[in-house]
Amino acid sequence: MARSSAEDMELRKSCAVAIAGSGGKEEEIVLSIRVAKGRGIFEKLGRLAEPRVLAVTTKHSARSEKTKAFIRVLKYSSGAGLEPAKLYKLKHLTKLEVVTNDPSGCTFFMGFDNLRSQSVAPPQWTMRNIDDRNRLLFCILNLCKEILARLPKVNGIDIVELALWAKDNTPAVITTQVTTTQESNQDGATVTVVKEREVQVVSVEKDLLVSHAEEEEEDMESMKSLLSMYLMGIGETEAFSERMKQELLALEATNVYSLLEAEPLLDEVVQGLDAATLYIDDIDEWLQIFNVKLRHMREDIASIESRNNTMELLSDNCKGLVDELDRLLNKLRIPPEYSAILTTGSFEEKRMLKHVEACEWLSAALHSLQASNMEPCYANMRAVRERHEELEKLKAIFVKRATEFLTNYFSTLADFMLTDKSYFAQFRGQLKRPDHADLRFKCRTYARFLQHLKSLDRSSLVPLRKAYCQSLNLLLRREAREFSNELRSSTKIPRNPPGWLEGSSNSNDTSMVSEAYSNMLKIFIPLLVDESSFFAHFMCFEGIDNKDDDDDDLEIMDPDGNDDKPETTSSELGALNEALKDLLDGIQEDFYAIIDWAWKVDPLRCISMYGLTERYLSGQKTDAAGFVRKLLDDLRSKIISQFNKFIDEVCHQIERNERNVRPPIGVLSYMTKFENLASRMEHNIQGQSRDMVDKAYSKLVGAMFNTLEKIAETDSKSFDIVLIENYAAFQNSLYELANAVSSLAKFYHLASESYEQACTRLCNSVINLQFDKLISFHQKVDELRLRCGKSNEEIPFQQGLSKSDLRKVLKYSLTGIDRSFNLMYKKLVKSLTTEELLPSIWIKCKKEFLDKYAAFVEMVLKIYGNEPVTPVAEMKELIASL
Repeated sequence: MARSSAEDMELRKSCAVAIAGSGGKEEEIVLSIRVAKGRGIFEKLGRLAEPRVLAVTTKHSARSEKTKAFIRVLKYSSGAGLEPAKLYKLKHLTKLEVVTNDPSGCTFFMGFDNLRSQSVAPPQWTMRNIDDRNRLLFCILNLCKEILARLPKVNGIDIVELALWAKDNTPAVITTQVTTTQESNQDGATVTVVKEREVQVVSVEKDLLVSHAEEEEEDMESMKSLLSMYLMGIGETEAFSERMKQELLALEATNVYSLLEAEPLLDEVVQGLDAATLYIDDIDEWLQIFNVKLRHMREDIASIESRNNTMELLSDNCKGLVDELDRLLNKLRIPPEYSAILTTGSFEEKRMLKHVEACEWLSAALHSLQASNMEPCYANMRAVRERHEELEKLKAIFVKRATEFLTNYFSTLADFMLTDKSYFAQFRGQLKRPDHADLRFKCRTYARFLQHLKSLDRSSLVPLRKAYCQSLNLLLRREAREFSNELRSSTKIPRNPPGWLEGSSNSNDTSMVSEAYSNMLKIFIPLLVDESSFFAHFMCFEGIDNKDDDDDDLEIMDPDGNDDKPETTSSELGALNEALKDLLDGIQEDFYAIIDWAWKVDPLRCISMYGLTERYLSGQKTDAAGFVRKLLDDLRSKIISQFNKFIDEVCHQIERNERNVRPPIGVLSYMTKFENLASRMEHNIQGQSRDMVDKAYSKLVGAMFNTLEKIAETDSKSFDIVLIENYAAFQNSLYELANAVSSLAKFYHLASESYEQACTRLCNSVINLQFDKLISFHQKVDELRLRCGKSNEEIPFQQGLSKSDLRKVLKYSLTGIDRSFNLMYKKLVKSLTTEELLPSIWIKCKKEFLDKYAAFVEMVLKIYGNEPVTPVAEMKELIASL
């Protein structure tokens, strides 16, 4: 027989570790055994049973001195380890039942009284064999008897067979030594594993048999009590049976005698029933007669009710038809007072309320006669069609009259302000913002009127918008021209504006030019935005967001009273932009005039004007102020164009120096005066002007350096001298400004690199002039080593490179070295026109010579061995003393 898993100590250890990891550190494992979990119906559907481990554990409480028992279900994790899956308390176990469908008898299920849903089938546990099943059930029953003092209900199990198995496989008392081990699980907790325990085994099979015997004893007690009634013992069964037969015969005889005595009474009852039957037959005939009469009456009543219902329905229909015709007539009726207002009369301000009421009635009447708002049968009626045509004619007459009146009204308002000399006189000397309050107040009188006009005929607003824009455009252009002229005439500018290479001074201050442009923007940009917004709302463009606070009464309303604004469509926004172009077109010329005037006074003021324009541009939206944004964008382009024109002119002036310069060249004027131009440009930077200025720097410095290179190339002898002096002058003048401006620091470093390269070339040329034999000897050796691949031992045997030749070169070059350095110094003094550069260049010359001499000495030591040569340290001291 295969070994049972209940005796597997490794399984018991794994169970102990898993239980301790879930918080059951104090539990002792009584039994652990492998099982298969299933649910019957799922196995029929094709599901496989799941492997599980059942562990029976006990836990002793030191405080209450009680022992609790549990049944734990453990499942296999992905890592092939055990982990807790379910916990049952043994005190809730009420039933143990073997499944009858399993012929092997190894499948059973357990019933608990605390399960939430008793309708769900409990899990079925399948053991490997009958021995494992009996071992588990016997252990559970044993603990129930020992701890709970009761046994659960057992079904489907042969008690005798279980008792015999327990007798053969379990001794009456099992006493083993308790062996415990402490192990550490994965979490570091200490786990106690009980391998064997001392158990007093209770005879469960005896208790099961006793329970059946008790039931038989109860039946015997009831039998004894019955026999005691007849004063008989338990063994007198024949006498008791005879006695019972006699009693039964006597009871039957008594019943027959009673029936015979009641025969006369039964005859009287039968006669009474016959007489009652005759009466009942007569009553039934009368009822049939009455039933026929009632049926005829019901038919008459139903006929009367049907005719009555038809008449009532006809009456209700006639009444409803009259009411409907009355409502239809009210819709078709045209009030004479509204007809008179719509066709005749003036559009004076005092009559405007009546016109609005008439418009509201006309809109509602047209709306109610639309096919979508009426029953189909009414829509095709001739009266309805004729009345609808009449209302359309009335609408056309009213729209034509209103359009002609408003067109003339807008033109009159603008002409009145244009001919008012006192109105334009306010710009002279005061520079006030144009006041359109009175104009807007008069226009607001017809705001609601325009909204109802739009609801009647949307196309009628097109000529009205065009007339309003043409009239107001003349007024705005006249105001801008007057303001621009007064602004330029009142601004005091210096008589001699500074040149581009001159520094700024108080006498040549041109900041008033930027202030004039700022005043132009400050006055007219908000004015144009207000006019655009007022126009958009006054002329009923839908969905405009940036509404003025003063235009609350211009809010677009639906004719039916709804305040909801429809979303702006692309076509509506396009129409608005076209109308705004007609309203404001031409006013940009006065802004251009201010920019051109400022550019002539001081072109660098374009930088500050660019920053001002960008600031205003960033605050504009794209709906009602769309044309204002386009105007600012055009101004920005104009400023950039003028500024680039100035930069191109400056670059052209720099490039003309190439044709006018004659030797000696010296320091070019623009190299030192560029700092003045850069300082003035930095002083004018406002807002987002940095990118434009940095681009100008790149263009100017590029032209300066390119022109300098071309001028220096005209005299090859003084090429490096010209570069050194001009780059040095550029660095000296731009030093402080480059530390503050990162874009200028880039050009400063570029000039510094070019300066260092020119200094190196100059020093090398001076050194080569005085020590040409020493340098050429070193170059020949390097050429043989690197290009020809000669070794160090072969070089002394080459022509012109022998040791005697080396001695001649050393004697010629190093004899009277102080005189050679004096000649070098005089050469530098004669070449340089800027004495401040001489010390730094002379130091660089000595350093370059020492580097070349050190390389020469290293070569001599490698190739010519012990040939006498002046050490580098001694040469350094000698040069330092010169």
